[in-house]
Amino acid sequence: MKNFDINKIRADFPILKRQVNGKPLIYLDNGATTQKPSKVIDAIVSYYTDMNSNIHRGVHYLSQISTDAFEVARRKVQSFIHAAHEYEVIITNGTTHSINLVANCYGKAFVHAGDEVIISAMEHHSNIVPWQMLCDEKGAKLKVIPMDEHGVLDIEVYKELLSDRTKIVSITYVSNALGTINPVKEIIKLAHERNVPVLLDAAQAVQHLKIDVQELDVDFLAFSGHKMYGPTGVGVLYGKEKWLNAMPPYQGGGDMIKEVTFEKTTYNDLPLKFEAGTPNIEAGICLANAIDYIEEIGLDQIKAYEDELLNYATTRLAEVEGIKFIGTSAQKSSVISFVIEGVHPYDVGVILDKLGIAVRTGHHCAQPVMDQFRISGTVRASLAMYNTKEEVDSLVEGVKRAVNMLK
Repeated sequence: MKNFDINKIRADFPILKRQVNGKPLIYLDNGATTQKPSKVIDAIVSYYTDMNSNIHRGVHYLSQISTDAFEVARRKVQSFIHAAHEYEVIITNGTTHSINLVANCYGKAFVHAGDEVIISAMEHHSNIVPWQMLCDEKGAKLKVIPMDEHGVLDIEVYKELLSDRTKIVSITYVSNALGTINPVKEIIKLAHERNVPVLLDAAQAVQHLKIDVQELDVDFLAFSGHKMYGPTGVGVLYGKEKWLNAMPPYQGGGDMIKEVTFEKTTYNDLPLKFEAGTPNIEAGICLANAIDYIEEIGLDQIKAYEDELLNYATTRLAEVEGIKFIGTSAQKSSVISFVIEGVHPYDVGVILDKLGIAVRTGHHCAQPVMDQFRISGTVRASLAMYNTKEEVDSLVEGVKRAVNMLK
């Protein structure tokens, strides 16, 4: 990590200089959203100062430069995830939008009564509910890959679940509640042996791990800008060209059409076919700046640093009396979820907040995970490249203090 300068990185994030409740902010809620570097913040201001205009529709100068910048961002995403074509990159408003788009459009075209959809026991609600809705509408069945007490999926059961009735597999790359990194390449390979497409929810992966959609051979990939140091309100759906062309559009309106009459509408080519209406232009453009920032540091270096920090934090937190970690897979990303015997997670979160430490408490939009572990929720500390061992030390002391106060 010779080029990884933690002090320089922290200086790039203005919010890290502020105080909360009279204490220096320690931000450990990165799984919910990451903070933004000056590079992204400045780009947002620059957009509204210098080029604000609608895109794809105007011949005037501002519309042209805004359109160009938006399409540059699309190509930036293409390069970042190694998509074969830029038109395989659909700009959405986030991971949830992307998954709903596939559930609706792919589901409308390919899922029928008696068919099956496979998800896993560790999914975020946004990768459960759209498929439930589809199955209810179509008379299909939702199948769930179980996981063990460590938060590891049972691949042998997954093999048994796959059948000629399986129409799609939709799985998280990294669990937001447990930190588990799933063996997605194997999951995809097994599905493809039965000609079943796979969607990966990469919301918790794209900021931590290098992703090559062609090497993975994944059919769909969804992620959000705000979890990778970019703006809120923008996300990406990658889809293989053959599937996107075979799917009907999700919404009707401007940009997604070639020609409209009262008798018939002709849909636009990819990617505009799935981009009805005015998008979040500013966020779409500034997503490119977030990608630039990540690539300047390097995902290999980011992962190496975060892995070291995760190991350190896990070791230090193990000192806390009565702690139990929820999610102990050998393959983990930067999430530590835990409960403390006799102490409610919410109370721990409130006390930590008084110390300027931001963590997440509750079920993390993964209630089935909590049900399996027979708990109502956890305390979740999710790490990013700008966190430090000193911040982890403060977290540990804060948790110990909370335990002493609450027990």
